[in-house]
Amino acid sequence: MSKKKVGILGGSFDPVHFGHLNLSISLKETCMLNEVWLVPAGLSPFKQETPPSVSSEHRLAMLKLATSHIPGFRILTDEIERNGPSYTIDTVRKLSEDKSLQLHLLLGDDQVPHFHLWKDAEELATLAPLLIGTRENLEGTLGKRIKIPIFEVSSTLVRQRLKNKLYCGHLVPASVLDYIAQHHLY
Repeated sequence: MSKKKVGILGGSFDPVHFGHLNLSISLKETCMLNEVWLVPAGLSPFKQETPPSVSSEHRLAMLKLATSHIPGFRILTDEIERNGPSYTIDTVRKLSEDKSLQLHLLLGDDQVPHFHLWKDAEELATLAPLLIGTRENLEGTLGKRIKIPIFEVSSTLVRQRLKNKLYCGHLVPASVLDYIAQHHLY
C-alpha cells in the first residue's frame, strides 16, 4: 500500500495571500503530493512580541475562503485551537502517528536561514522532510530545493497596503479582500 504524500504548510496567514497559495500549489504539483494541509498557527513562537493582527477565527475564515476551491487542500486547526505558542513539531509528531501518511514540510527559501531555530528542527526534518520552494535549483544541506515561480509578497506588505487603502487584488484572493472589507479588518 502506497502512502498518501502530504505537504504541510504552517503560518500565521495574517492574511493569507497569493505567495502562500503559489508556494503550496507549485510544490504540490512539482513534487506530486496528494494533498496540502495548511496549518494556521495560534501564536508563532517567533512572533510572540507581535501576535497576529486579527483573531484566529478571522484568519481561519479567510484561509477557508482562499482554499475552498483548490483540489487537494485541507486546513488543520490543531495549532489554532492550542493554547500558547504553536510548534510545528507538535503537529508533525501527532500526524506522523498515522503510518499511511508520508509527510513533507513545505517552506519558502526565506525560512531556511532560521530553520535551525525551530523547536526540535532535526527531528522535524526527519519526520517531515523539507520541500523548499526556491527561485533557483540549488543544492542545500537542508531539505530538497525545488525551483518554482516565486511570488514576492508578505502578509506584512498586505497589511501595510490595506492600512494605506492601496489596491491589493494582485496580492490577495478577491474573496479574502471582500471578507476583510466586510469585517473591517486591518
